[in-house]
Amino acid sequence: MGLVVIGEGGHSKVIREIIRSKSDYKIIAILDDKYDELTVINDIYIGPISSAHLLLNRMNHLKFVIAIGNNEVRKLIVAKLGLSKECYISLIHDTAVVSTSASIGDGTVIMAGTIVNADAVIGDHVIINSGAIVEHDSQLGDYVHIAPRATLTGSVIAEAGAMIGAGATIIPGIKVGEWAVIGAGATVISDIPSYSTAVGTPARLIARAMFV
Repeated sequence: MGLVVIGEGGHSKVIREIIRSKSDYKIIAILDDKYDELTVINDIYIGPISSAHLLLNRMNHLKFVIAIGNNEVRKLIVAKLGLSKECYISLIHDTAVVSTSASIGDGTVIMAGTIVNADAVIGDHVIINSGAIVEHDSQLGDYVHIAPRATLTGSVIAEAGAMIGAGATIIPGIKVGEWAVIGAGATVISDIPSYSTAVGTPARLIARAMFV
């Protein structure tokens, strides 16, 4: 299967390694707006993100993955491209443990050493980063990023765009609102409002947008 990787930063390096580890996937193109025009280098198309539609017109059955860690940027690119959900592929590292009862959305990437347990529901374009744990019955909205070694215990809800920092722990039944940010190493023991930032153990709010 031919894959188009959008983004060529550090996060993209990790995703490209996942793709190359799978014998039935092949990177056809890497698109990033640091390029001005579509060219071919070492049999791989290189060009701006706007080249996506040109590639779709040239080749059938392409799949896309947005290899960018920033949640807002992933959302903007999805809106800009306007591709159908079926155009995006979800990638799961071979060392990840994903329950057969878990639901994984389109364009989501699940990195090495992760665990996604029973009846977890994962939205579209989510990142579950290296060594993270998403326990049973947890729900992750679209564009959520669970950073390395973060742990979401049972029945946690992380709404759209939430960012859970590296090594953070969220106790059972907690809700993290949309586009909220949980700092690295935080321990979340109470609900976090949308568009807020919370840090520390126990986590405390340090910022909240006025337009929530």
